[in-house]
Amino acid sequence: MYTVFLLGCLQIQSAVICSLGIWILSEAKLQAAQAHQTWKSSLGLTEQITTVNPESAEQYSKPLPYRLKPIPILLAAPENFNPDLRLPPSLPEPPPQNSSPPTTSTKPKTPDAVLESIYTDYHYETDNFGQTNFFLEPTVQFRLRNGNKIFFKTGFNLFEQRGVESVTNFPLQVGWQGKIGQVTLQTAAGVDVFNRLPTAINLNAKVEASISPPRVSSSGRLLSVVVLSGNLEQGLYKSNARTLDNQITAWRFGPDLYWQIDRDTSLFSSLRLGSYNDGNSEVQSFSRLERKFGQFSLVANLFTWSYDRDLERTSGYFSPPDFLVYNGEVAWEGDITNFLRCRLAANLGRQRLKGEFDNANTYQTRCTVKLSPSIEADLGYSFSNVRNQETGGSAYSSNSLTGQLRIRF
Repeated sequence: MYTVFLLGCLQIQSAVICSLGIWILSEAKLQAAQAHQTWKSSLGLTEQITTVNPESAEQYSKPLPYRLKPIPILLAAPENFNPDLRLPPSLPEPPPQNSSPPTTSTKPKTPDAVLESIYTDYHYETDNFGQTNFFLEPTVQFRLRNGNKIFFKTGFNLFEQRGVESVTNFPLQVGWQGKIGQVTLQTAAGVDVFNRLPTAINLNAKVEASISPPRVSSSGRLLSVVVLSGNLEQGLYKSNARTLDNQITAWRFGPDLYWQIDRDTSLFSSLRLGSYNDGNSEVQSFSRLERKFGQFSLVANLFTWSYDRDLERTSGYFSPPDFLVYNGEVAWEGDITNFLRCRLAANLGRQRLKGEFDNANTYQTRCTVKLSPSIEADLGYSFSNVRNQETGGSAYSSNSLTGQLRIRF
């Protein structure tokens, strides 16, 4: 009886232990199932949040109809009629969205800098008075881990002018672009090395902020925005060989205003004040009002330029005491094929120099070839009789060939 009683107790103890084990395992399985279900629910909720407003999500995913690469504004010349000078600023990037819970990743660490793009600019300009300027400048841009950008620019420039020994220039520049709150800041500094002239230092800075938040349609088209920027530049005035021979440098500063009034109307306005090392000073202003009608556009341009003194004979650069250019522009831009897009434009207007009026006409063409999803090339030609030097009673005309090769990684 004692043995039977002992075996019964052991059976009861084993049953209790098994019951406890089954209960513990069931509870753990239930908790795991609940956790998995909770994780799936959170994923579903996140997906609903990210897709509840397609317009706000698509505005960053679809390609924008305009180039976002910042183009340096080189005033000090009537070439401000170039429409690239009034490109809208880049839109703010969307904040990162965490659609899954943090997990331990086995992926390699993100590098400190990633090669983002290589831009090579080309510009060749001649006139009927024996002046030739040639620029070939590649720029390599990297994106840092924190989203800021750094770039390195070099190149080869050549300046030829009748009666002056030619000048060869090798620019070297490093720059940084980043955001501080809602303000975009861009700075750069470099040196200009010459074949027969002393090395010179240059620097520039730009601060840009949106006065009103940008509104973008679901197709990625900019509807409205107001952007104000401040600019500061210092360096050699690369106008021609004689100006470089005289080692003329200038400080320039002033604001830019870009206003996208509606989806088809925009206004760009700029003001520059300049101070030269030869004691001269300048005031420039440029305004451009554009209205689009499908593939066509109508533009009104106004450019004013005045110097304190006319030093062209001594310093070599065009320094009119009173120069005014106004014209109207008719342009067409559209796709010729699925890989070729072109723009044709004609400017007709008037120019006034020292109280005398003359016709001011410019004809432009530019085509963009999409060589691959990551490679594009621009090629443009322009003819103009808008003056950029004193010619007396003689007619003036200039021809320019411009281009850019863009490689994105």
